Amino acid sequence: MGDVRRTLDGVWRIESARLIAGIARVVRDVGLAEDLAQEAFVAALERWPESGVPDNPGAWLMATAKHRAIDRLRRAGVHDRKTRELAREIERRGEYENPDLAAAIDDPFDDDLLRLIFTTCHPVLSTDARVALTLRLLGGLTTTEIARAYLVPEATVAQRIVRAKRTLSAARVPFEIPERQELGGRLASVLEVVYLVFNEGYAATAGERWLRPELLEEALRLGRVLAELLPATAEGHGLVALMELQASRARARIGPGGAPVLLLDQDRARWDWMLVERGLAALERAYRTGDGVGPYTLQAAIAACHARARTAEDTDWERIVALYDGLVQLMPSPVVELNRAVAIGMAWGPAAALELVDAISEDPALRGYHHLPTVRGDLLEKLGRKAQAGVEFQRAAAMTGNARERAVLLERMAACAPTNATDGPSPRRED
Repeated sequence: MGDVRRTLDGVWRIESARLIAGIARVVRDVGLAEDLAQEAFVAALERWPESGVPDNPGAWLMATAKHRAIDRLRRAGVHDRKTRELAREIERRGEYENPDLAAAIDDPFDDDLLRLIFTTCHPVLSTDARVALTLRLLGGLTTTEIARAYLVPEATVAQRIVRAKRTLSAARVPFEIPERQELGGRLASVLEVVYLVFNEGYAATAGERWLRPELLEEALRLGRVLAELLPATAEGHGLVALMELQASRARARIGPGGAPVLLLDQDRARWDWMLVERGLAALERAYRTGDGVGPYTLQAAIAACHARARTAEDTDWERIVALYDGLVQLMPSPVVELNRAVAIGMAWGPAAALELVDAISEDPALRGYHHLPTVRGDLLEKLGRKAQAGVEFQRAAAMTGNARERAVLLERMAACAPTNATDGPSPRRED
């Protein structure tokens, strides 16, 4: 039984998104589609220990879910006006009584996955709901896994998922790919969800761990699927490039004992150079689409500048500043301005950067954003103003929810104390 369960868990992780997407196209309800897929999973748990694991377990699950979908439609069609209308529509298309209905559900998988992605990331849902539902239906993560990754109670995640399904149903969100004129806005929502998942994996906002590899992997997988489903869309490839280039540093970002290691202090021999090559290739694909450069592609180009520098000293900071100039035009925000200031500090010195940071320090959007005092402390330290730098590092440590990051900031604060003052700037930089 144990071997069967492990096999089934692996198959579910790989096939569940396609399974749910294929069923959702017929029943027009992602919640019902997930229920039917789960029923097929339970049926496999009951039958496979006796009959053995099928040669094609994914196809077995799909066939079982299809039969249950057809039965559900027929039974509900007797009592439910809405389902009867759906049944008549399917019948008009020659599918309801057609023995080839199962085949019709299969075609095309790719379009179904695309429909599912745009449904789970629909703007009618809150950001938290979009993330939870996408990880559940497309990532195949359990409620427990999502809760553990985001350090929230399992009941909270379960409520988000249930409410998200109800909201989609109540809003009558169609299970379809948006029309071309709507695609841009809707795609932005999808890309945002995938990158939010990645960011939480890359730099955890709370807890004891600096990285959450399971979220990195899911975001990369979802991004690659999306890029393949929309091959002519530059930003899909740009997001994949950005994630792969950043993920390539994952091993080097953790030092002994799990402490964070910032970008310019990292041992680049520990970077995953296969991921670097993949990221650079995805960036080239983004440019080749001719679809126009967007924020993710520009951020990937910035990451590529770091990836191409085999040592920290080789980094082309002036090129990075120019790319940030373009990013500010496309996506104006105080956070982007802060990152641009860091690049300017590296290119032309801390004094110029500090002037820019001070100009945006009162922006309400940066209130509570711990990277602001971190950057300011770094610049002050380089300028020899260690006492002021220590105050900034203390402020940043109080703001962050991540225990590992807090420890590093407190170490930097201690290093700025008068009894420990040393000449010259700290070697640490922002990642």
